[in-house]
Amino acid sequence: MQQGKVLSQDGQKKKEFGVILSVVGISFIQGLQYAASPVLGAISAHYPQVGVGTVQMLLTVPGILAIAVALLSGRLVTKVSKKQLLITAGLLAGITGFLPFLSDSFTLLFVSRVLYGIPLGLATALNSAVVAEFFTGEKRTRVMGIQAASVGAGIAVVTSVSGMLGAVDFHTSYFINIIGFISFAVILLCLPETGKVVVTESEPIRLNRTVFIVALFGFLEFFFLMTFTTNIAMHLSGKLAGSSAASGWITGVFSAAQIAVGLVLGNVTKLTKKMTLPAAMLCFCAGGVILILFSGNLPMLMAGAVLCGFSQGIFLPTAYVDETSAVNPASASMASAVFTSATCLGQLLSPTCTNAAASALLGSASTTHVYTVAAVGMALSAVALTVWKNRENAGHAAD
Repeated sequence: MQQGKVLSQDGQKKKEFGVILSVVGISFIQGLQYAASPVLGAISAHYPQVGVGTVQMLLTVPGILAIAVALLSGRLVTKVSKKQLLITAGLLAGITGFLPFLSDSFTLLFVSRVLYGIPLGLATALNSAVVAEFFTGEKRTRVMGIQAASVGAGIAVVTSVSGMLGAVDFHTSYFINIIGFISFAVILLCLPETGKVVVTESEPIRLNRTVFIVALFGFLEFFFLMTFTTNIAMHLSGKLAGSSAASGWITGVFSAAQIAVGLVLGNVTKLTKKMTLPAAMLCFCAGGVILILFSGNLPMLMAGAVLCGFSQGIFLPTAYVDETSAVNPASASMASAVFTSATCLGQLLSPTCTNAAASALLGSASTTHVYTVAAVGMALSAVALTVWKNRENAGHAAD
């Protein structure tokens, strides 16, 4: 009997390890969104007829399809298993990433990034849903932290390697998309079969007010946070100006910060308690101020990148835990999809809207002015989120 129990525990550990490996693979699919970040300056120089805002959209345009696919995935999981959807995501990520090799055309590059929105929407929406399916309680928070760390690791690997590959010719950076095929293999081999989500009359797909409010603040977080990635390559001044390697290192540090804070997320949430999300937003504000003041100083830019990375690494998993914990198990995928759609919309609108706001309020859409708009906007969002959290806590106390 004891031996059977040990075997059962070993089997459970092996299963959980397989899930975590799969979460890492899914996160690397998400990381491919930032593949072009270190070479945006080179792409802009290669296609001078294309506006800077349009070039920046290479990072955010996947959100167009990602939003629709993420929302659709909330219903698709009742027809097709999460595993099958995620296997498809890995395969599509690889295929769309290699499309630009067919022709030296900005239009083809742009279309490939639009199509990448399909696997991005699936991966982003279902990553946290996979965690929610296999883990509960404190273990869910801990594994969500690992998920955030793996998203950071994915971005770090993607941006660092992409920057090195593209140092001579940005076209070479496209090879980073082989990660899509690697993730496909990892998910296929390691993720246990999830089955379809079962919806019943007693447990329907039903969302509540908390889901939509957290999604709103998720929109604001990523609307302002995205300015870090879309502007950093063009923000560098002095001896750093135009260096794709330097922008790759800075973005890599941003991602490494996500990894570090994700691994200790449980300790962070114990310290910040109900104010974890506002604290995450304020981290970006501090990082933004450093970016504004030290555009030509690599160590200080890296310090700013660390704080911005802390913001995403804390906010994302904490918000997903709040979303999936606020609804019944059958609704977890849909709640995750709503949040994913909100964050994708924030990223999609960020370049155009922040550039326009900087021009209207500060006279130009320089990277310094964009970061100023983002830092102030994030600070105001943190204040609003704090007010809502205090009211929510007061309501729970009254109950």
